[in-house]
Amino acid sequence: MYAITKEVYFCYGHRLMNHPGKCRHLHGHSVKAAVTITRKELDAQDMVCDFADVRECVEEYVQRFLDHNFLLHRDDPIIPLLEQNNERFLALQEHPTAEVLARMIYRHVQSRGFPVDQVVLWETASANACYRED
Repeated sequence: MYAITKEVYFCYGHRLMNHPGKCRHLHGHSVKAAVTITRKELDAQDMVCDFADVRECVEEYVQRFLDHNFLLHRDDPIIPLLEQNNERFLALQEHPTAEVLARMIYRHVQSRGFPVDQVVLWETASANACYRED
């Protein structure tokens, strides 16, 4: 089995409603998403795939939905205030955790035909969440 990993960096803001700790407050992160693609055989160029193709796929999604965006649960009471002030946000059906974001990126990459193995989202330098499907 061969594997490559491409890292993409972006920033977002969020809060986790009803969290018992400080994550319930508005805050932001500068994150790294590491996307791993695997194949049993190399392609005609002796590659799993081109790193640039993975980067373009991930960055297209990240730029459209996540980067410099405010990610909130759809029931967050701050949403009307953001709407009134024409602020950018994305309302999710789930809480905007690192785990959920890793899954969102994974499924986008998968939908574009890449044999994605996992997405690891580094929320801080010492903490990450991983999503993979068996």
